[in-house]
Amino acid sequence: MMARPLRITFPGAFYHVTSRGNERKNIYKSKRDRQKFLEYLGEAHERYGAIIHAYCLMTNHYHLLIETPDANLPQIMKHVNSS
Repeated sequence: MMARPLRITFPGAFYHVTSRGNERKNIYKSKRDRQKFLEYLGEAHERYGAIIHAYCLMTNHYHLLIETPDANLPQIMKHVNSS
């Protein structure tokens, strides 16, 4: 399998980001899991300046509309997906 091409990043960019569970399995098993994920988004705002304009949490994936004032989407997503 080939890796996804690198994203172009620049200050003030808007991104539609989505991530799905392995084998399309659920990534949230409880309301607490969803709440914790939202806390990680809040931390991304505090640490990296990410501006979350919209989000949609589905059972096995999520969608985010993120603005990156500092051109740092990779760091933001690493924090969100590895927390």
